[in-house]
Amino acid sequence: MLIDLKGRVALVTGGSTGLGRAMAERFAASGADVAILARNPEPLAAAEAAIKKAGGGNAMAVACDITDAAARDAALAQVMARFGRVDILVNNAGASQRGPIETVSRAGMVADMDLKIFAAAELIRDVVPGMKERRWGRVINVSAIIGKAPDAGSIPTSLSRAAGIAMTRALSREFAPWNILVNALCVGKIKSGQWERRYAKSGSGQSYEEFLAPIGETVPLGRIGEAEEFANVACFLASDAASYVTGAAINVDGGLCPVA
Repeated sequence: MLIDLKGRVALVTGGSTGLGRAMAERFAASGADVAILARNPEPLAAAEAAIKKAGGGNAMAVACDITDAAARDAALAQVMARFGRVDILVNNAGASQRGPIETVSRAGMVADMDLKIFAAAELIRDVVPGMKERRWGRVINVSAIIGKAPDAGSIPTSLSRAAGIAMTRALSREFAPWNILVNALCVGKIKSGQWERRYAKSGSGQSYEEFLAPIGETVPLGRIGEAEEFANVACFLASDAASYVTGAAINVDGGLCPVA
């Protein structure tokens, strides 16, 4: 299936590394103009160059902490000044904050919700009027399978991921009359910056692939997923090919999650 996003504008938060960068590159390769938001300028610049190379078209990067309302509004204003609209919004910014409940503070839980839910909801609020006017839009909220099947020591991330799935389903019904499709992608064990950081902290003498091998063995498919595999599913959801898919929370996990 050939996915064609020519004429569309995609905005990806957390777009400088890992899954966000992979999605942005895949959108660009399918013809979309792409804007990426993230906090750190250096990886943003590298990602912007890679996205331009992948698509041969328009790309822009804006350094922004999306939990800062003023910075977020200014970043979105830059995107609108450059591209005029947002057709595809991917809420990908996030981190995996975990720990036993005795070690988790209220402030930590609030910060996790602020990043993954409140900032994401405010971005949706800001871009949806234009989508309604054009009667076309795609919102993809990146979640995780832990939002469906939490394990021990997973607060606060399991709470925010579950909330993200609930937000997705509620908004899919709210926006359906305007042909705005809202879906969630639930990450399993997929190569990303998170795994690279865990590898760096491990201090093992193993290669990165050797470090990942036993983790991949816990997945029914027998391996950790590639960021590009996740991006392919996101690109499908962003396209006209997914015109009857909304309110879904799709596991991209190699069969790991026990909850569909």
